[in-house]
Amino acid sequence: MELFSDEALAIVVPILVYWVYSGMYMALGQSMDKYRLHPRKEEDSKNLVSKRDVVMGVLLQQLVQAAVAAAVFTLTGDSRSISSTTAQDRMSGGSPSSFLKLARQFAVAMAVLDGWQYAWHRYMHLNRFLYRHVHSWHHRLVVPYAFGAQYNHPAEGLLLDTLGGALAFLASGMSPRASIFFFSLCTVKGVDDHCGLWLPGNVFHLCFWNNTAYHDVHHQLRGSRFNFSQPFFVTWDKVFGTHMPYVLEERPTGGLQARPLMARPATGNIMATKTS
Repeated sequence: MELFSDEALAIVVPILVYWVYSGMYMALGQSMDKYRLHPRKEEDSKNLVSKRDVVMGVLLQQLVQAAVAAAVFTLTGDSRSISSTTAQDRMSGGSPSSFLKLARQFAVAMAVLDGWQYAWHRYMHLNRFLYRHVHSWHHRLVVPYAFGAQYNHPAEGLLLDTLGGALAFLASGMSPRASIFFFSLCTVKGVDDHCGLWLPGNVFHLCFWNNTAYHDVHHQLRGSRFNFSQPFFVTWDKVFGTHMPYVLEERPTGGLQARPLMARPATGNIMATKTS
């Protein structure tokens, strides 16, 4: 007998992953300041919201996220439970077809989530009312940090993240058990994109052009109308002409910075150019 159902784990695990993974980044402290994309002091001098309010905002979003996930699992419970049991039986044998099916489901979910979030993210920048009253909450974090990844206006958290995730789950046909891993991946990727650190050997930096520095450009004033794609690929930015390449440079005062290529070169050593 299982202690926790797949549905319960799919609700709780991504939330736990969020706080554990972001906590690991915050625990690094000053030991990794040479890899920071912004000076540490700018977290207080430039950001327009306190860390306490960020924590409260994230917890509210996660509460709504859990409620919506529970509703989705309740509505799809019978068919998905049968699918999950069947998938478990097949995977116990390690058949290639089961892994191919899972890979296809992940690919579909990633594509759906990317498309959904790009469309709404960009529209919230184009619509003055939505930007001023909704999306500007997230941009109060001029200097992003790990546990601020899910800090949004409640309406945006519901629309972009929660409903987008539900749509990806339904469109992909994945089981609740598979969704544990998929949404944990989404969570880790989102935290990583906002962590503000360009650590050597980071697997997300190696596998995705949409990464910490790419999203940092979007949080900058000069890049706020570019790099809307999230959380995985840069495809829609390329298609719709909102892709902003950047160079990663060493700051004269220490650390790194992601400079949009449309900006004037700053003093410092250029480490890498990201144009893909």
